[in-house]
Amino acid sequence: MHYQVKALRAPSGIVAITLDAQDEADAVRQAKTQGYTVLAVRRARAWRGLRFKKAGAFPLVLFSQELLALLKAGLTLVESMQALAEKEHVASVKRTLEQIIALLYEGQSLSFALRQFPASFPALYVATVRASEKTGDMPEAMSRYIGYQTQMDFVRKKIISASIYPTLLLLAGGLVALFLMAYVIPKFSRIYEDVGGNLPWLSRLLLQWGQLLEAHGAQVFLAFVLVVAGLVYTATRPATRQWLVRELWRIPAVGQRMHIYQLARFYRTLGMLLRGGTPVVTALDMVSGLLMTALRDPLQRATHAIREGRSISESMEGHGLTTPVALRMLRVGERTGQMGEMMDRIAGFHDEEMARWVDWITKLIEPLLMVVIGLVIGVIVVLMYFPIFELAGSIQ
Repeated sequence: MHYQVKALRAPSGIVAITLDAQDEADAVRQAKTQGYTVLAVRRARAWRGLRFKKAGAFPLVLFSQELLALLKAGLTLVESMQALAEKEHVASVKRTLEQIIALLYEGQSLSFALRQFPASFPALYVATVRASEKTGDMPEAMSRYIGYQTQMDFVRKKIISASIYPTLLLLAGGLVALFLMAYVIPKFSRIYEDVGGNLPWLSRLLLQWGQLLEAHGAQVFLAFVLVVAGLVYTATRPATRQWLVRELWRIPAVGQRMHIYQLARFYRTLGMLLRGGTPVVTALDMVSGLLMTALRDPLQRATHAIREGRSISESMEGHGLTTPVALRMLRVGERTGQMGEMMDRIAGFHDEEMARWVDWITKLIEPLLMVVIGLVIGVIVVLMYFPIFELAGSIQ
């Protein structure tokens, strides 16, 4: 759900930013985390969910990859930014880079400059750069973020690619069924008009549908378009998506996998921040926005327990933020002092587990969809030809 926030921060003055948040309170919390004084918050326009990504959206991963290559080649930070600005063709991106360069010439740090553009550079990215400024290893920070973003996209891309074939199968089956119902059946209904009452009940129902389309085709088509538009509109509403997620969460098998996916994102982000030198409590506050609402309260309680001196593994286990494998790895990380690396390994383990589950579900759903679509189309065809069989039997 997107919120437009009007806020104040020196030296920029009053700015307007857009944040992806669960509610207004969450949007205010995110803005305050980024150093803003919030003046007003309102929901983004209702039709935002139907829009495609803006053509001028900042390509953060590509920017990081190119900046990393230039820094490794020996260019200074300002020279690297100037080179990126000179080769950029998208006006909005070029303008952002030029403004960052201007702040660097004023003597500001890169993290400060990036923080002025929250729509392009999320708080996690700024925190990574800020930590690298303390250690003096900017290329390592860029490499860390690129690897983090690549791994974060792995399971999401896996799910999207796995859903393409079932979606195409449903679309093709639906179009075939629609063609039969909207074109073929009305043609057959003319053949059976004189038979009428001698037809089986289901065939008469099919005949009546054909007659309805013959008499009121335009009205039926308009009603169909309105229903489809209503379903699409409802499906794009944030409230609908939240309701769907809550219902899926209640299904034991699916809810368990969603829980693991959330924890994998959480551990990977937390691991990146810890390896960059961010304190654990600060990192926990920053990554809370990645979790679903149901897991944010347990995370806040776990963070409070860590502040009181309890270990990370004990706090996470006590509030349901671990799995058996994650708990053992956290304990190893505490013993070895490599908590950031261990959290990356936890996320990698669960990402691979999630990928295997997606493959299994895909292999199960595809034949089931083919069977269901085949049955639907087969029933329609049989009902169309059944009266012909009846007529042939009566003639004999």
